[in-house]
Amino acid sequence: MPMTVLVEEYWREIGAGFAEHAIPVRHFVLHADQDTLRGRIAGDNVLGPNSPFRLKYLEPYAEAARTWLHDEAEVVDTTHLTPAQAALQIAEAVKN
Repeated sequence: MPMTVLVEEYWREIGAGFAEHAIPVRHFVLHADQDTLRGRIAGDNVLGPNSPFRLKYLEPYAEAARTWLHDEAEVVDTTHLTPAQAALQIAEAVKN
C-alpha cells in the first residue's frame, strides 16, 4: 500500500500494528535528491507546477531521510530512473 510517513513515531505505531497481527511488511522509500524532486514538481502537468502541497514536504522528507527513514527501509534511488525502472527494481526485490 503506498503511503508517505515522515514522522518516526507514526511509522513505529504503524509498524507495531502490522507486527501485532503478524502482517509482513516490505518498506520501500522512493528517493530522489532535492533538485530532482523540485524539477519533477515543477514539470508536473497533472497537479501543476510548483505544487505548494508537495513543496512543503521537501524539507521534512530530507530531515526524515537523514535521521531515521532510510535506516528503516529499502531505499530505491529514483534520481536517474524512470517510473517503470523504479517499479521493476521493486518488483525484482520482492521476488527474492
